[in-house]
Amino acid sequence: MNDIHATAAAPDAVPGIHAGSSTRHAARSIVGGSIGNLIEWYDFHVYTTFSIYFAASFFPRENRTIQLLSAAAVFALGFLLRPIGSWMIGLYADRRGRRAGLTLSVILMCGGSLAIGLCPTYVQIGALAPLVLLLARLVQGFSLGGEYGASSVYLSEIAKPGRRGFYSSFHYVTLIMGQLLATLVQVLLQEFFFSRAELNAWGWRVPFITGAALALVAYWVRRNIDETPDFRNLSEAAKERTGLSELRKHWRPVILVFGLTTGGTLAFFTYTVYMHSYLVNTVGLSARASAWVSLSTLTLFMLVQPLFGALSDRIGRRPLLIAFGVGGTFGTWPLLAALAHTHSESTAFLLLAVALLIVCGYTSVCSIAKADLFPARLRALGVGVPYSIATALFGGTAGYAGLWFKSVGYEQGFYLYASACIACTLVAALCLRRSDSQMTA
Repeated sequence: MNDIHATAAAPDAVPGIHAGSSTRHAARSIVGGSIGNLIEWYDFHVYTTFSIYFAASFFPRENRTIQLLSAAAVFALGFLLRPIGSWMIGLYADRRGRRAGLTLSVILMCGGSLAIGLCPTYVQIGALAPLVLLLARLVQGFSLGGEYGASSVYLSEIAKPGRRGFYSSFHYVTLIMGQLLATLVQVLLQEFFFSRAELNAWGWRVPFITGAALALVAYWVRRNIDETPDFRNLSEAAKERTGLSELRKHWRPVILVFGLTTGGTLAFFTYTVYMHSYLVNTVGLSARASAWVSLSTLTLFMLVQPLFGALSDRIGRRPLLIAFGVGGTFGTWPLLAALAHTHSESTAFLLLAVALLIVCGYTSVCSIAKADLFPARLRALGVGVPYSIATALFGGTAGYAGLWFKSVGYEQGFYLYASACIACTLVAALCLRRSDSQMTA
């Protein structure tokens, strides 16, 4: 563990390459390191929201529900390759550089989106159409698995000393921005550009091609960012000392990352992705009202990330993680129960805003807190693999779990389940030692 502690301190021991650089240069590094998250969550929401339009193009059955379930199944399969992507791209980033890993992930994102946007329909190529859709989603899942580890590490290593929490908070700023952008594209296409018939026929391709174009922009940005000083200071021998066999020697930080992610990812998916369905099915708001509540709270959630990140630079990461753990463990049930019994849009907004402010204790600092647990030679791999596994198990299944508990008539069971998962994050945060991470730098 001494190797971990000594190396984890490197980002603060070595002056950031932007210490005397311009604000524009620093902004380019932040955008370059985090823009992949924007594309990831743009693709995530575009696929789910536009599946009602493209499902029939790939799964031509009379039963509309079967079509949507088939599209959802293909989406879910994409999660299976995330751990593999985090392993392979993380290994690549630890050996060839953070910039190389970020560039590779965004190229794969572009290919996946473009394949879906240009794929012929079932009528044109038969069973090959859903096969191409599945392969494209698997490529996207693979690339997104590597994106988190590489981008988290890049932002934590490129940041100026004393502002590392602020820099790393933009990981979730761009992530949330991707959700908002996808919603904006959906509204614009539905309300101003295409009829429903046009969307069903070919209009659904536009957001996927747009996603590919965004990935090309991200590729250009990432080609022009600087490599991190931590990676440049690694010897060739150190770069070769990476891989799963080496990672097993650092089992404690792997467990801590898994534990921190378990409750954090479930809370995030619950209050951002699943909440739209919850506001309609449980709270009783209209789809339009639910969309506005979700959009307004997501915008607030995005804007306060840097504030919490900057706060962590003053008081440390651990206090914010513990605050999230305590607030989420003991506040999830009361907040969700209160939401279930209100029919007021303003009250729903306030309750959801409180919930998301609690989640900020995790989202604003999780990237840097996890990255600091590992030596530079293992950082992308060490962060990415346990994160991807925990996200696949708990984050990606949050909506399904919530709907399942509701279907069996015991929705409070989901409140208890979510609270228990967040309690795991609380335990992990309490187990963090000062020497585990640069909690105050």
